[in-house]
Amino acid sequence: MTPTISIIIPVYNEAATLAQVVDRVYAVDLGAFAREVILCNDGSSDATPQVMAELRERYPALRTYTSPINLGKGAAVRVGISMATGDFIIMQDADLELDPADIAKVLAPFADPRVMVVYGSRFLYKTGHTPRGHRWANRFLTLLTNLLYHGKLTDMETAYKAFRREVIRSIHLRCVRFDFEPEVTGKLLRSGYHIVEVPVTYKPRTVGEGKKIAWGDGLDAIYTLFRWRFFDR
Repeated sequence: MTPTISIIIPVYNEAATLAQVVDRVYAVDLGAFAREVILCNDGSSDATPQVMAELRERYPALRTYTSPINLGKGAAVRVGISMATGDFIIMQDADLELDPADIAKVLAPFADPRVMVVYGSRFLYKTGHTPRGHRWANRFLTLLTNLLYHGKLTDMETAYKAFRREVIRSIHLRCVRFDFEPEVTGKLLRSGYHIVEVPVTYKPRTVGEGKKIAWGDGLDAIYTLFRWRFFDR
């Protein structure tokens, strides 16, 4: 039986890049994998709904969900996970910071049946200029994750996270915003899962170009890491 990969794309006000991302997701050669693509619109206020309507006409198998209000990336990802029917699940952001062509690279380690979780690391190799502030913030959060959960990661905050479906379904998530990344990583490591990393390309954008994560989200990530390590099990 052909294994299926569910590709979840959370989207909030990404009308400028969404169609190109979806086109690339459908164009990438996934080898033996069939694909299920799920768009989760987190209450966008731009032209995202119109773009989604056009994409549904172009790709009849495309599955979509639209929240009536903006809740956050974590909420959109959780909806996507609940909708996914694939044997494997991967996240794909709706901007162009990560290249969908790398999805196949992230899935490759699953050829080993012992591999349960794979992250696409932006920092295993140098793949482009990252603003110093963001680079050091990511390094700090990854180091803190490794110290608290005895991990060996190079990129905890990466958007490319892939799981066997039974693994991610076994993790009870409560995240709403960008706390998805530290919560799922902390709970996976706490549960004893080994996370395999592979290098992926990365083209960071600025706040002016639409980047939404801010310093306050970094503080939320620190709180989340400590919360799931010590206080709320």
